Amino acid sequence: MATHRLYYDDSFLQNFKARMVSCIPVRPYPTDSGAVPAWEVLLDQTAFYPSSGGQPNDTGKLSEARVLDVRDDGDEIAHIVDQELASGAVQGCVDWVRRFDHMQQHTGQHLLSAMFQERFGLPTVSFHLGRDVSSIDLRGPEPSVDVLRGAQRAANGIIFEDRPVTVRYGTADQLARQGVRKEVDRQGILRAIEIKAADLQPCGGTHVRSTGQIGLILVRRSTKIRQDWRVEFICGRRAEQSAAEDYSRLAAIAAELGCSPDQALVVIENASADRDAASKNFRTAIGQLAEARAKLLLAATPPANDGLRYIATLLQSDSPELLLPLATELAKNENTVALLGHEPTGQLVFSQSMAAAADLSAVLKQVLATIPGKGGGTRDFVRAKLTDGRWSSAALTLAMQLVATG
Repeated sequence: MATHRLYYDDSFLQNFKARMVSCIPVRPYPTDSGAVPAWEVLLDQTAFYPSSGGQPNDTGKLSEARVLDVRDDGDEIAHIVDQELASGAVQGCVDWVRRFDHMQQHTGQHLLSAMFQERFGLPTVSFHLGRDVSSIDLRGPEPSVDVLRGAQRAANGIIFEDRPVTVRYGTADQLARQGVRKEVDRQGILRAIEIKAADLQPCGGTHVRSTGQIGLILVRRSTKIRQDWRVEFICGRRAEQSAAEDYSRLAAIAAELGCSPDQALVVIENASADRDAASKNFRTAIGQLAEARAKLLLAATPPANDGLRYIATLLQSDSPELLLPLATELAKNENTVALLGHEPTGQLVFSQSMAAAADLSAVLKQVLATIPGKGGGTRDFVRAKLTDGRWSSAALTLAMQLVATG
C-alpha cells in the first residue's frame, strides 16, 4: 500500500492523524547514547519527510513513540520508532525546528544553484544538507571570490524581494518546455519547485512558501572535490547564528591584538611579517651558534686510538632547534662521530662524516630496543625521540658504547 505523502502539498503541516498499517520489530537503532530497541511503522499517510535527495529525514513523535529515522522504501515511507505502537489511529507530530531549518537550507540551495548557473554558467551536480553546513558541488572552472560573492548577492536580492515559492506538477517533457534548470529522465507526473522568475526544478523535498522565509544565504568557502568545486553555504537561522559567532570571534581576536575588529587583518599581517623576519633571524643565529659550538667541541675532543673523534653531548638549556645544525656542522669534519641529545624533549640526533665506519641506523635500533622511543634514518644520520627525556643521558652512553665497540 502506497503511503500518501502529506508533505508534498503542505510542507508546513506539523501535526497529522494517520492509520497504522503495520508495526514490526527491527534491529536496534544506533543513537548517541547507544543502540535502542526499534520498530518499523508503516502508515496510510504521513507528514514525515524521509532522507532523500540530499535532505535528511524529519524527526518527531508518533503518538508516544520517538521517531528515530524515516526511510523511503519506494511507494512506502518507513518510520523507525523507539517503542511498539498499538494498531489503529496514531497522532504524528513533526519536529518543527528541524523541519523549518531543512526547508530554509533546501530552498536556499535551489536559489543559490540557480544563480550560479544563470549568472556564471556553473551547474550544480550534487547537494548535501549537513547538520551544520550545507554544500553544493559545481561543475566547471574554479569559482573565484567575485563569483561566490556575486551568486550570494544575487540570491539574497531575490530573498529580499520575498518572491513566492510554489509546487508545480507535470511530466518531464512539460517541465522541460517550461524551463527547468536541470532536466530529469523520469516517467509519470513529477513534482517541481518554482521560485517565481528565478528557478524551476523537479524536487520531492520540503520548502518554504516564499523566498523571504529563507532569511539570508551566506556562502562560506569553495574547495576542490575531484573534478568539481564544493561550495559550502548556510541559510536562515544558521546564517544568523554563524554571523553573530563570527563577529564574536573577530572581536575577541581584535581585543587580544589591541585593535578594532576592522584593523585585525592588517595587525595580523604585520605580526606575521614580524614573525617571519624573527624566524629568519633565529635560523641565522642558530646556524652561527652551531658553527661556534662545533668548533669548541672539536677542539675539546681529541681523536681516539682509532683516529675518530667521538663527541657525545647532552643539551639542557639550549633550544632543541640547535640539534640538527650542530650535528650537521660536526659531520662536516673528517673522522667525526656526533651523538647529540636534548634532555627536556628527549630528542636524539646522531651524525658522522662519510669517512667514519659506524652504522648509526643500526646503533639507533639497538638503543631504542633498550630505551623506549621512535626514530630512524640512514647509516650516517639518524633522528629519534625518546618516550621519556630523562633517559637521554643513558641513551647517549649506550650509543657511545655501541659506536666505540662497533
